[in-house]
Amino acid sequence: MTGDITALIGAVTREVRSTTFADKPARVVVATRVYNTDIDDLWDAITNPERLPRWFMPISGELKLGGRYQLEGNAGGAITRCEPPRELAVTWEFGGGVSWVTVSLREEGEATRLELHHIAHPEAHWDQFGPGAVGVGWEFGLMGLVRHLENPNARPPESDEAWMASDEAKRFVRLSAEAWRDAAIASGDDAGWAAESAERTRKFYSGEA
Repeated sequence: MTGDITALIGAVTREVRSTTFADKPARVVVATRVYNTDIDDLWDAITNPERLPRWFMPISGELKLGGRYQLEGNAGGAITRCEPPRELAVTWEFGGGVSWVTVSLREEGEATRLELHHIAHPEAHWDQFGPGAVGVGWEFGLMGLVRHLENPNARPPESDEAWMASDEAKRFVRLSAEAWRDAAIASGDDAGWAAESAERTRKFYSGEA
């Protein structure tokens, strides 16, 4: 379904940063990938409610600046910045918590670089799973997006139950969780904690927890 898993993992650049957001200490999970399409097409793919379900998940709501969105079975929130075709920012409201997501697009030759920032105030969930909790999830989306651009009829990875239960999907999760472990260590996080949280993340996404 997905092609070369190692190549898919290697195409993503990962960072974990510390910052201050809303006057409180925050952590930032950053995922970057280059897509072989122009900026207008990539903007349309990430904002068009007809295309989003083909690589991510169905979306509803008032999809404009100041409006609210709802992803089917997942997060909802407010659209806080919309500057086509370069900047999109939303609140990410899920399970009673709020975090913040920003997506930036930049031309890179004939391709387009997508950079995603997911900002959160550290809490028990972060302590347990670390950056991979959102990082692995976003990587399913980044993989789904590249598949969609290659084949508009492709299905989002997480909507394919058979594939999600496959050894290939479990390898994808393991490699992604390990990559986010390494990004956490590179940011200065304790190596033991990073390894333990990455393993908990791997088990969660692999259906072992």
